Amino acid sequence: MKIKKGDKVQIISGKDKGKKGVVLRAVPSREKVVVEGLNIVKKNSRPKKEGEKGQRIEIPVPIQISNVMLVCPKCDKTTRIEYKLTNNKKLRICKKCKEEIQ
Repeated sequence: MKIKKGDKVQIISGKDKGKKGVVLRAVPSREKVVVEGLNIVKKNSRPKKEGEKGQRIEIPVPIQISNVMLVCPKCDKTTRIEYKLTNNKKLRICKKCKEEIQ
């Protein structure tokens, strides 16, 4: 998976199209990522104790990896990634500005 936790991404399709956010969690087995503040759904929670009220909680849910695109921290554009092997390390390189992405 080319997108990791902490990467800045832009959503390219869906209800939040065009918005940017930081990846909170990556789920490689399902090819999904959770983006901070985007793809929010409301969840109803039941009261835990007697006398307590139920409430609606807004939580970010995973979004398909194909619906997000990495934003290069150097050129601040959405980009694809190429890999380069140097000293037995796999580096991620921005396709547009040719700079290394951490």
